Amino acid sequence: MTTELRRLRNYIGGEFKDAADGRTTEVVNPATGEVYATAPLSGQADVDAAMAAAAAAFPGWRDTTPSERQKALLKIADAFEARADELVAAESENTGKPLGLTASEELPPMVDQIRFFAGAARLLEGRSAGEYMEGMTSIIRREPVGVCAQVAPWNYPMMMAVWKFAPAIAAGNTVVLKPSDTTPASTVLMAEIIDSVLPKGVFNVICGDRETGKAMVEHSTPAMASITGSVRAGMQVAESASKDVKRVHLELGGKAPVVVFQDADIAKAVEDIAVAGYFNAGQDCTAATRVLVHESIHDEFVAALAKAASDTKTGQPDDEDVLYGPLNNPNQLKQVAGFIERLPAHAKVEAGGHQVGEKGYFYAPTVVSGLKQDDEIIQNEVFGPVITVQSFADEAQALEYANGVEFALASSVWTKDHGRAMRMSKSLDFGCVWINTHIPLVAEMPHGGFKKSGYGKDLSAYGFEDYTRIKHVMTSLDG
Repeated sequence: MTTELRRLRNYIGGEFKDAADGRTTEVVNPATGEVYATAPLSGQADVDAAMAAAAAAFPGWRDTTPSERQKALLKIADAFEARADELVAAESENTGKPLGLTASEELPPMVDQIRFFAGAARLLEGRSAGEYMEGMTSIIRREPVGVCAQVAPWNYPMMMAVWKFAPAIAAGNTVVLKPSDTTPASTVLMAEIIDSVLPKGVFNVICGDRETGKAMVEHSTPAMASITGSVRAGMQVAESASKDVKRVHLELGGKAPVVVFQDADIAKAVEDIAVAGYFNAGQDCTAATRVLVHESIHDEFVAALAKAASDTKTGQPDDEDVLYGPLNNPNQLKQVAGFIERLPAHAKVEAGGHQVGEKGYFYAPTVVSGLKQDDEIIQNEVFGPVITVQSFADEAQALEYANGVEFALASSVWTKDHGRAMRMSKSLDFGCVWINTHIPLVAEMPHGGFKKSGYGKDLSAYGFEDYTRIKHVMTSLDG
């Protein structure tokens, strides 16, 4: 007996459609390794249709009042909340994530973030009108940029979709959003829910692969391209967008340093770092995966962290005792395993370091010590449940090691010394510095990095402003 596969479809101009040429890709549940759905493999014709729908809808949506856009987003938030169980189930099937944690840790912030941007729609502020030249009054207008081409990743498909469309739509833009080819199900369900709220063409979803995303970015219609993904993908988007000078918003990789000083509360640090490092199987660009610990407490800390790793459980989505599920796909499992297989002789695997089970793409919570600053696993993003540990002698060396990578998204400092915490937060070259905690996010505060972690901000008023443009209007007072 064969189970009929679910059929996902694009959402273009308010209608659900197959790819114009009928091509599809298989969608796999990473917790089982089994195909459960098919999704369109969208080509140029589909991209053209989605861009045309978004462009046609833009003038009308641009001219809505902020209060109208607020009402629409609040309705979307309420609708997502009302259908939370369906969204969580779709996301879990997409990713293999634990059902309970997805319901408690992802759905509520996601809804809150939509409501935040609904409020932000009515709070755009600028300089007051004034006379800066005799006989002339200057006014600043803040306007939507236009059609936005957006590409979301597979690690947080639902939440990253919200981070993309909510600020764009709140600002008066229209959207063509592409989910990852491995995780389209929850985004298509979002489109189904949003269909009853927004005018046709304001929000469009097309499924597809890298070539689909490339066609979106290279298309002449969008005024802005936004991507959350790998550094390589971000560089390709920036290069493609440069050909017609599109705005680009990039949230890319991370390699967050977690700097633990000798006066830190070791038990609390270990507990919090283990959760922040292993949550979502470490598939988080802000994950606490690169620990730098003072040499005087190094051995004690490593032993405690290895114990925490051994006590951390991965498994099937319906198991209430697991912290995280599988890696997203076979290639990601191969990448994570490859880092461990290529470890230098001076490295030591303190816990984990192996695949778990024969079904799905699960990897054990892993701790690696004895590493040097130029080791591959220190310099490159693993994007898996692997925490590395290095020791440092003093504050200067800790800072040197922390900043000594190409990524600059997030970091944390663990100390009871307020002055030290302030000095480190000033000198750490990262878009976010947490002190005595790691990974909490709130809608009101910006998320985004420096260096190869990209540019532009998600969340907050700063993220909202990224989807607007500034216009100067000067008028003569003489008539």
